[in-house]
Amino acid sequence: MVFGRVGEAPSKHNVAGLSPKGDDPSMWVMGHYVPVPSDTGWTDGDLEDRYITSRYRVLVSKEQYDRTVAYIRQLQAKSTTWSVEMYNCNAFVADIANFMGLKAPSSTWIYPRVFVTNMRKINTGHPEAANELVSENVKEMSNPTRDGRAMISAGMIKSDGAPTGGSASPPHVTIGAVRVSNRPASQTGSAQHSP
Repeated sequence: MVFGRVGEAPSKHNVAGLSPKGDDPSMWVMGHYVPVPSDTGWTDGDLEDRYITSRYRVLVSKEQYDRTVAYIRQLQAKSTTWSVEMYNCNAFVADIANFMGLKAPSSTWIYPRVFVTNMRKINTGHPEAANELVSENVKEMSNPTRDGRAMISAGMIKSDGAPTGGSASPPHVTIGAVRVSNRPASQTGSAQHSP
């Protein structure tokens, strides 16, 4: 999402979102299976019109704007992982929308373009929007997103969505034992205690 004052050109500082950390498309793929480290600010292309697939502009008072920006900064500070299933870019935007008193689509497991378009519709008096969510998402599946194009360029998948063979293989994920503690890492010693 891009935020700022009317009449001022937005900069990288005016962009907030949630995405896998860095430019490696394998992080995006891995985030479909396990949470991966995230970025919460500007990513390449965020301010370029050619990459903007949907718009929903909300005008607010200065007081509302200042409160919302403070909330966005708090959310950025605490959002350290990205996961398609647990907490993705749409869920991040939904949290901000809900803070502002807006309605968000019932699912965050949809393409961002569909999510934003549907959010605009449900907040501007289009009751049919809830019924269009699934069908609009199916249509979007035939149009690769920026992440999909990056995966195709990296040779991870073919343009038809099938994995490629050869040297570019999907990431291998191994999940081992997980230790949970309510103490900071520096205090976890030899003895393990339940909270």
